[in-house]
Amino acid sequence: MEHKTAPMDLINNEAESRFELVIDGHIAFVAYNKIPVLTLTHTEVPEALGGKGIGKLLAEKVFTYLQTKGEKARVVCPFLLAYIKRHPEWQSIAF
Repeated sequence: MEHKTAPMDLINNEAESRFELVIDGHIAFVAYNKIPVLTLTHTEVPEALGGKGIGKLLAEKVFTYLQTKGEKARVVCPFLLAYIKRHPEWQSIAF
């Protein structure tokens, strides 16, 4: 499925249950489920994008998206948990 977005726009791909960033033809994503509450389960950055700060960018975009929507999420993804620990300003988004 083709997504028409500006570069670096966060996509909420509800069909795949994940937030996505499309970069240079690669998809970095944060997977989620909504049972029983929005739960962020896994972050994945393709090897081709590794070492470029894409994981950090993705985390910031997902948390900003949730904050803008007035939503909170249960965070079980180890990467995102570590990110929140380093950036406590996002603790209000997670439970």
